[in-house]
Amino acid sequence: MLKSFSVENFHGFDKKFTLNLEANEYEFNEELVKNKLVTKALIYGKNGVGKSSLGFALFDIIFHLTDKQKNQNHYENYLNLKTNKKIATFTYNFKFDKDEVLYKYSKIDVNNLYEEQIDVNGETLLKYNYFEKTGNFVNHPLLKNLNIDLPDNKLSIVKYIYKNTPTNTVEVISKLVSFCEKMLWYRSLSQGNEYFGYTNGTGRLTEKLYESGKISDFEMFLKENDLDYKLGFESINGINELFVYFDNGKANFMKVASTGTKALFLYYVWSITAFNDVSLLFIDKFDAFFHFESAASIVKRLNKCTNMQVILTSHNTYLMQNALTRPDCCYIMTQNRISSLRNATNKEIREAHNLEKMYVNGAFNE
Repeated sequence: MLKSFSVENFHGFDKKFTLNLEANEYEFNEELVKNKLVTKALIYGKNGVGKSSLGFALFDIIFHLTDKQKNQNHYENYLNLKTNKKIATFTYNFKFDKDEVLYKYSKIDVNNLYEEQIDVNGETLLKYNYFEKTGNFVNHPLLKNLNIDLPDNKLSIVKYIYKNTPTNTVEVISKLVSFCEKMLWYRSLSQGNEYFGYTNGTGRLTEKLYESGKISDFEMFLKENDLDYKLGFESINGINELFVYFDNGKANFMKVASTGTKALFLYYVWSITAFNDVSLLFIDKFDAFFHFESAASIVKRLNKCTNMQVILTSHNTYLMQNALTRPDCCYIMTQNRISSLRNATNKEIREAHNLEKMYVNGAFNE
């Protein structure tokens, strides 16, 4: 699991910016924490503070360590424009079983590496500078005879080792890359949906629902959100189309569904096709089109997904309640820092406290 993440000189992050996912001690909502790490995080912040950029920074790692779906558009203006620094630096601290793994790298742009480093339990496993071609290249007995001939700085040494050695030759590298291959970022916008990580290609969402055979379960899911639809599939020119049936006719679901209903549909399809396997899920603006009760329903569902870490960005302070989250799992973000509610005040916060009211009344330091 991810323990902490830092980024510097990327997008709006001119100085080092750190997200700490270490949990505090609370005796309620214990399912939101695993091995003393936050597994369900809610991030709040005013417009423009960089919540989306934090997600892009966190998922920069998939570009050089995986072959999964990518979106270059969000990485065109790569370096921060306030500084003269020519590289962006990313630092991930992972907890894999008993091992603390630090993975740090820097890049000139999204496709060109400058330096890579892996430390395991405080000891450097490998470190390499792509331009000076110096450093501790591979400090592992099983890698001494590995012939590494990198054509340029676009190919990661870590990925090369992972792809060109037997499985688990270097166990921490296998765990690191496997975790990254299962990371998923997505969001629903009025102009369409987008995602990167986890898989390749897009595929029609309605076809995925058809293949799952869970149309009745989807009807129940919509009913939980006060949408009472009778649904069914019909083959149109060899394509399985989803229809809504009314007393006096039928209509294509995707043509009559509201933006919010489509967002619910997107969430549901991802939940049945990926959530059992995802390592870290980041949903940006996850409830932009949801009624506050629907947003709460989604949070409750995600809280039950014990196998994956989840990070959500939101403006919906209704979710800021101890019935859904807890003070160390709820974060306030500004342009300079991000802090949990627990660490944003000197006051003791109990389960009975109204977090939303405290936030609105300025009880937390932003």
